[in-house]
Amino acid sequence: MARKIDPVQRIVDAAMALAAEKGWRTTTLADIAERAGMSLAEFYRHVSGRADIIAALSRLTDAKVLGGGVDMEERPRDRLFDVLMRRFDALAPYKEGLRAIWTEARMDPLTALSGLPHLKRSMGWMLEAAGVHSSGFAGMVQVRGLAAVWLSVLDTWFQDDSEDLAKTMAALDSRLRQAEELWASVRRPFGAFRRPEAPAA
Repeated sequence: MARKIDPVQRIVDAAMALAAEKGWRTTTLADIAERAGMSLAEFYRHVSGRADIIAALSRLTDAKVLGGGVDMEERPRDRLFDVLMRRFDALAPYKEGLRAIWTEARMDPLTALSGLPHLKRSMGWMLEAAGVHSSGFAGMVQVRGLAAVWLSVLDTWFQDDSEDLAKTMAALDSRLRQAEELWASVRRPFGAFRRPEAPAA
């Protein structure tokens, strides 16, 4: 018996496929609903619009990344590298659709701004997955810094069609090193906000 695909997953798959085929701006909600094999009424029960579809993709990706583990013996920068590369791997099926959305978002500030809250939320979870605190003032700074790192590597990822994503890995490693150096330059070690050790009994 075939596994039933979650309706939100169907919507995301349909939206990304259509974005790759015809562009995001010209893809209507009705187009997405039809491709997903559902009525507009059913579609509306699951997502309320374009921004909600992007948010759903972000949540689905977060869940896939958080399902894996990290070696907590590694340095924070290395753990973040592993987590963000897993994120790129999780997004690989949607690369062409995301490329179209990213290209159009650069010409549409409102579209770009609508995605920022989802990006910051996701980067907070990526920090937590790597064992780095995302709360408090320091956490806020690190969330924004990691979001900047992520956005700065996207263009490289979109242009990197190699199987091993060597260019993407090199760019990500370079940006994380720069972030680490910047954090150190303000006398706050990049890994200073690890999860606290449990007190000795």
